[in-house]
Amino acid sequence: MKVGIVVGSIREGRKGIHVGQWVLDEASKREDATFELIDVKEFDLPLLTSSTLPAAAKRQYDLENVRRWSAAIDACDAYVFVTPEYNHGVPGAFKNAVDLLGPEWVGKAIGFVSYGSAEGVRAVEQWRQIVANFSMFDVRAQASLSNFTEFAPDGTVVPGPRRAGDLNGLLNQLIGAAEKL
Repeated sequence: MKVGIVVGSIREGRKGIHVGQWVLDEASKREDATFELIDVKEFDLPLLTSSTLPAAAKRQYDLENVRRWSAAIDACDAYVFVTPEYNHGVPGAFKNAVDLLGPEWVGKAIGFVSYGSAEGVRAVEQWRQIVANFSMFDVRAQASLSNFTEFAPDGTVVPGPRRAGDLNGLLNQLIGAAEKL
């Protein structure tokens, strides 16, 4: 089983890449799945402007970077979205990246690791509504990090004492769900 750890922030100086690396480091201690860091920023994705809806495109996308994005996502059996919270919601670039695809997401398991001034929990609640459109199975457990107490000045993660346990609980639920799906 392959789990994609999808980092959704594309901002300069973003904390998300550090959060994604922390998730990968913790997850790599496990033997029940393989894990891959997938950074949305590396794909330089365009805004969704195609007249063909992604769900109807049958994985035949016009642009090479969207085809590479499709292949990276399609290769995974489950996902961990690493999401910041921007203005009480999901980041626009991450939402656009999700919207660019269709069947790649359908019916797969997903979990969330969030961060922000309110630990990113409002973004996760919005993500849960969004992924329901793809008939994705979102697990209940999540890991949420505070911008104020769980990051060093350089943006690296300094997780609180219970965060590794939160993440492990998320991964237990995610892998169990993915195996059943």
